[in-house]
Amino acid sequence: MATSFPSAGGGRPGSYQRRNVDPFAAIRRNHRIKTPTVRVISPEGKQLGILDTQKAINLALENGLDLVEVAPNATPPVCRIMDFGKYVYEEQKKTSHAKSTASKIKEIEFTARIETHDYETKLRHAEEFLDHGNKVKMRLKFRGREMAHTDIGFNLMKRAVVDLAGMGHPDAEPKLIGRNIHVMLTPLPVNKRKPKFHEPDENRAEHDPSSNNNHQDEDEGSGTAGSKPPTPAS
Repeated sequence: MATSFPSAGGGRPGSYQRRNVDPFAAIRRNHRIKTPTVRVISPEGKQLGILDTQKAINLALENGLDLVEVAPNATPPVCRIMDFGKYVYEEQKKTSHAKSTASKIKEIEFTARIETHDYETKLRHAEEFLDHGNKVKMRLKFRGREMAHTDIGFNLMKRAVVDLAGMGHPDAEPKLIGRNIHVMLTPLPVNKRKPKFHEPDENRAEHDPSSNNNHQDEDEGSGTAGSKPPTPAS
């Protein structure tokens, strides 16, 4: 029996219907399971065979658990006896952790004839992004006849990668795509960063996803009692 979902239609013309944002709302459990029989799996993963649905529900409830439909398209549907509330909690915790550790991508754009002051300003911004745990996508755009001298652009991007080596490392070599050269930088662990163009953010570890690994790195070090913060190059 296929899983059925409430129809998106049926409302009054022009009326707004709120979407159900609960990803677990569509999972049928206990008395919401309407098929006469189900194939049951125990909390330990053991096959209990095909049982009357009401009997399977009673078996779950007697143990303080839920009967949850895990394969609605099977014949008969497959259900597992589990603690549904705990399952939802664990899944939400995984999702929350994934969101908190996901880094954002910031873009820095260069030109082939960029002035020194502008170049250093862009690298300072790139260092700030990396210092906050963000990945940085550097892009150099060729204009007009500059495409005849792509070596200038590649040299500039390679220079930028070297200048930012104290804060991040490239995921791959700079690559020409159309009229643009791209290269992506991933931030180094906090305790390995050495900014060259900006003052480090002392509070970055509180919101930096990559900082979770840094305390371990420090504990596994030579045993020195703390290290001095890196001094920006003049």
